[in-house]
Amino acid sequence: MTGWRCLVTGAGGFLGQRIISLLTEENKLQEIRALYRTLRPENKELLSKLQTKAKVTVLEGNILDAQCLWRACQGVSVVIHTAALIDATGVIPRQTIIDVNLQGTQRLLEACIQASVQTFIYTSSIAVSGPNSYKETIQNAQEEENHEYTSTDPYSHSKKLAEKAVLAANGCTLKNGGTLHTCSLRPPFIYGEGSKHLSDIVNSALQNNGNLVKLGPYSLVNPAYVGNVAWAHILACRGLRDPKKAPNIQGQFYYISDDTPHQSYDDLYYIMCKEWGFCLDPKPTPPLFLLYWLAFLLEAVSFLLRPIYEYRPSFTRHLVVLTNSVYTFSYKKAQRDLGYEPRFSWEEAKQKTTEWIGSLVKLHKGTLKSKAQ
Repeated sequence: MTGWRCLVTGAGGFLGQRIISLLTEENKLQEIRALYRTLRPENKELLSKLQTKAKVTVLEGNILDAQCLWRACQGVSVVIHTAALIDATGVIPRQTIIDVNLQGTQRLLEACIQASVQTFIYTSSIAVSGPNSYKETIQNAQEEENHEYTSTDPYSHSKKLAEKAVLAANGCTLKNGGTLHTCSLRPPFIYGEGSKHLSDIVNSALQNNGNLVKLGPYSLVNPAYVGNVAWAHILACRGLRDPKKAPNIQGQFYYISDDTPHQSYDDLYYIMCKEWGFCLDPKPTPPLFLLYWLAFLLEAVSFLLRPIYEYRPSFTRHLVVLTNSVYTFSYKKAQRDLGYEPRFSWEEAKQKTTEWIGSLVKLHKGTLKSKAQ
């Protein structure tokens, strides 16, 4: 990466922060540009540490602001686009998700063409592949099988369309006469220290006598550690800039997983938390088909009440399918084309995440002690 300038969007996100951390280890990089929508205090604390290792330029702006994107792309060699809105519960308006995830990506691609950026890495998701039904079983899926999400959930739908735009842009002519090369990475559920999702689960359990709420007891998935997903992005950058590897990578998408054992979401949470006294909620879980039809009834009630009252169901059919499907993937294609191997073993990932969860527990206990005093 000698002399490169890299722009990372979504720099304040769980994955974006880790990608920037890994980029600071590339000693020959000329500059890392970190694009935040809003720079939060915790981001500033991390940046102060990273800026001692490499030149990290902080940019604040909206992914829908074409002028902001054009300025951010000036002189850049590689764009890593992680910025996205994620929502599986219906809290964020549908159009807002589509605007950010699809239009934001399209405007960033246009900015790259105008600023003559040659390399574009897109953070997609396995959500663009499904699951479409809790009855469908997909194990060790590979890219050649062409699994595709067919429903209209705004996150999955917008990510699918955005990925298609990214891959279609491969081979576009840049303003300076050069050529844009793109690829897309599809990670599964990402876990690790700093995960807001895991933090919410732990905090909820702390308020519930240490009982972890069952969210996906019927699932079989292969989550990936954040450090390994970030590492795949670094390898994709190198690969697209390598004359020997690039022809096989250009315009391609890759499933990114690691050696985390295939398990349910609930088992993953329990394994990470059990050292700190947590246990799975002992209450029995209804059969999966019953959960699905209960979600249907809640959605029907929400629809009927919409003219007079905004009722948001606690769970939906989409959420039931998303969290309770058998859905695993192989990273063999990434291994072959990108030279990808997980940088962190399952044991390392588990230990780092468990230790971080311990820090949340200690912080919670400290807060309770302070209130008692």
